[in-house]
Parts: sequence; C-alpha cells; structure tokens
Amino acid sequence: MWDFSLSRAFGAVLRTLPFVMLRLVVYFGMALFMVFAVALGSGVGYGIGRMTAGYHARLGGALWGGLAGLVLTVGLIRLARSYILYLVKAGHIAVLVELYDGRSIPAGESQIRYGAQAVRTHFVESSVLFGVDLAIKAVLQALISTVNRISAFLPIPGLRAILGIAEAVVRTSLTFVDEVILAYLIRTGTENPWETAKDGIILYAQNYRHFLKNAVWLTFFLWLITLAMFAVFLVPAGILAAAVPGSHWVWAIVFAFVFARALQLGMLEPLAIAALMEVFFTRIEGQRPDPEWQQRLTTTSRKFQELVDKAGRWAPSPSHQPPLPGAIP
Repeated sequence: MWDFSLSRAFGAVLRTLPFVMLRLVVYFGMALFMVFAVALGSGVGYGIGRMTAGYHARLGGALWGGLAGLVLTVGLIRLARSYILYLVKAGHIAVLVELYDGRSIPAGESQIRYGAQAVRTHFVESSVLFGVDLAIKAVLQALISTVNRISAFLPIPGLRAILGIAEAVVRTSLTFVDEVILAYLIRTGTENPWETAKDGIILYAQNYRHFLKNAVWLTFFLWLITLAMFAVFLVPAGILAAAVPGSHWVWAIVFAFVFARALQLGMLEPLAIAALMEVFFTRIEGQRPDPEWQQRLTTTSRKFQELVDKAGRWAPSPSHQPPLPGAIP
C-alpha cells in the first residue's frame, strides 16, 4: 500500500526535537497573533457599530472587523513565508537529510545553528531558496492542472467531479513534494540550485505514480489527525471566541482550525517529509534524469522552461564555495 516506515520517520523527527519545538513556537505564535488581530478588529468594529446604537449593527461591525483582522494577519504571514522557509523549514530539512545519510548531528540549540549553516552553504541568499521553492511549486501545480484540463474533454458523466476531488487531494499532497525536492538539492551538495531543482522535478516525474501514491496516503493520515486535533481545540477555541467583542460562533471554528493547523505544520509535517524522503531517495537511487521527460515537462509547463533558463544563466557568488555532496561545514 505504501513504501515508507512511520516508525523510522518518527524516530528521525524525535532526534530533531529542537527544530520541532522551534516550529511549534513559530506556528503557534502566528496562531495567537491571528487570534489577537481578530479580537482587536472585532473590538474596533464593535465600537464603530455602537455609534449607530443598533444591536445588529454592533454585531455586524464586530464580525467585519474580525474578518479584516484575519485577512490582514494572513497577508502578513504570506509576506513572512520566505523567511520562515529559510530560517525554519529548510534548516530542519537539512538536518533530516543528515540523519537519513547516517551522519551525526548536534543536539539542543546548536542543532538549529547547524541546520541554518547548512542552508547558507547551499543557498547563499534567502531569495534564491524562495525562488527555487516557488518554481518547484509552480511546475508541480502545472502538471496536475494539465491532467485536469484533459479530463474536461472526456464525456464521462461525473468524471470531472470525481477528478476535482482527486485533484484537491493531490494538490494538498504536493505540499510535501516540493520540500522533498529541496531535500534532494541539499543532499546533492548543489552548486546550481536551479539545475538541481530541474533534475529533481524530472526524477519526480519519472516516478510520479509511485511517489504520489505515498504522498496521498500520508496526506490522508495527517489530515485525519488534524481533524481529531480540531475537535479537541474546539473547546478552548470556544472560550477564546467568547471573549471576542461581539462574539460569534464562527470564530470558535476559525480558532480551532488555526490551532490544529499550527500543530500540523509544527509537528506532523516534518513526519511526512521524513517519510517521503525515504520513499524518494530509495526510488531514485541509480536513476538519471530522462531527457524525454525533460522535453515533456518543457512542453507542459512554461514555468519549467523558465526554470531551465535560470539554470543556464546561474552564476554563483564569487564568495560561494560549493560543498561536496552531503557535506555541511
């Protein structure tokens, strides 16, 4: 059914506990900031609504103010995404790669410094890492969209609805795929991150059925646990929502989801990445990128062609000395 060992993945994640704790602090910090922004926005909206002396106006103002706080927070988090990727997620991936290859890693805070140094070694600037990550995401999304467009021409009743659900599941599973390709970049000790990203995408495409099967299974497991955590968080989230000016039952659901999602990103996502790294590295052992697949991807995705072009133009910084494969100074 699947080709990963959850016990091995769990063991690897436990050995990177400092990074797990850092991720939990970051993501739960964001969740609490979101709750604060919603409460502040609701308070301002409620206060404006009071000027009309209407009960429904006060509730409406609180709801719209809370929504404004929520949207603002989501926007700020998206702006901070590149720094989170560079400082937290990529460093954690680098340490998981070291563990996969059987090398020792430090413990405590020095492990976080170790991971940060690994990222600086392979990606001198955060903008390069963020650009590569966005390019990988865009190509993977284009592949899935192509399959969906083809299905639109097939006159099979209900096929589009079924494929729409399947596409949503697959798109969710792609969250882990791009990070596994980043692990491939770090593991190969790349000098040209765009070129290695291109090779990683081709290797994924060559084995996409095998890899996608495992990614979908992991996505199912993780969201099942997340939904269970959502149910657990409903009670404390309801208490927080009751303290929001002009409290609304919607906020209890939003807060519970936000906290469950924070737990997923902080603790469960590294488990999925460790499991899929095992699947990917084992599967591609001894394989080379197939030129035929490169041609297919070039035809399918304009973003892939842009990736190829950037790989051809890449010139590393003169101060950047590329490491040996797998080496972290």
